[in-house]
Amino acid sequence: MNCLIQSLKPSSLRIPVMNVFRTLETVASVNPVEQKTMEPSEELDKLYKIVEVELRGNEPAVLRSFAKFATTAGQHLDVQCKSWNLKKPIHERYTVLKAAHIYKKHRVQYETRTYYMFVQYKHLTGSTADTLLEYIERNLPEGVALKATKVELQRLPDYFKPLSS
Repeated sequence: MNCLIQSLKPSSLRIPVMNVFRTLETVASVNPVEQKTMEPSEELDKLYKIVEVELRGNEPAVLRSFAKFATTAGQHLDVQCKSWNLKKPIHERYTVLKAAHIYKKHRVQYETRTYYMFVQYKHLTGSTADTLLEYIERNLPEGVALKATKVELQRLPDYFKPLSS
């Protein structure tokens, strides 16, 4: 133990501190920081005809509550919105043996029900759509899946010209 303490005395640890600072100074003086001027870029905002949000879950009450939240959020941003759901849930049934190795005639059935709800927003700009979708995604409850589909409006290309008659 004494050997370890003796080997770590300040006299045995000699680090050239001044050399480190000198190299940093020379590097900083060789490459000065250049300040770039930001020019405002004229980028047009995207326009969306429809943004449709599909919600999936196993609990219909949670889906109804969240759909009401999503439509209310859209109305606060002055966006036309409506919501609807599929009448029947989609059932998936799995039949499994009760025992792992024998007794083939003893089986158990498991069932999952998936409920769907849709919320549709009309005539949005790109920034409004991004803000709204981010707000909805952050408040998504547990057990609910969200899928957003956007239909973007675009200009016709220049090679499409009206017929001259």
